[in-house]
Amino acid sequence: MTQQIKIAFIVMGGPESDPAKHRSVIVTSMLELTTVFVKDRDQAVEVARQSVDQGCGAIELCGGFGHAATAKIAEALKGKAAVGAVRFDFHPLFGKSVDEVF
Repeated sequence: MTQQIKIAFIVMGGPESDPAKHRSVIVTSMLELTTVFVKDRDQAVEVARQSVDQGCGAIELCGGFGHAATAKIAEALKGKAAVGAVRFDFHPLFGKSVDEVF
């Protein structure tokens, strides 16, 4: 039997995002995917740490995270989980790099 893998997908959801309320979990026989909305980078770091503490082996970041925020989260996790990111040179919602926005 294959072991179930836990992944967290963290979304930069805007200033009213509350990780305790704005989340969902989808479970299959092989995967548990938790999607969490956060309001800023600091909250994203905390959610990533909590996710790893809860057994997530991978953290995926939405396109709302630029290179700098992705690096900050990877550094905070110190190799405890793989960190990946959806990448836009220029985010379609902002018309520029999100490193310039957040």
